[in-house]
Amino acid sequence: MLSGKIIKTKIGKVVSDSMEKSIVVKVEYLVSHPLYKKRIKKSTKFMAHDEKDICRIGDKVKIAETRPLSKRKRWRVTEVLEKTK
Repeated sequence: MLSGKIIKTKIGKVVSDSMEKSIVVKVEYLVSHPLYKKRIKKSTKFMAHDEKDICRIGDKVKIAETRPLSKRKRWRVTEVLEKTK
């Protein structure tokens, strides 16, 4: 963070690891319904770069924004928070 940029990070669950050095991470968040004010769970999927290829389906990971690595990959895995059994 020497250049003053704030790096975006997200925490999510791995839903696909069938590619080499790439994973799909599902990030869930809560939004409030505009009329009824009920909290609704929504999710977004991100393609992330997994250099060491250590992430498996079900792992909880932390991803950070990075330069474009391919057509859909703009995130990289910074750490594995929780391994699946």
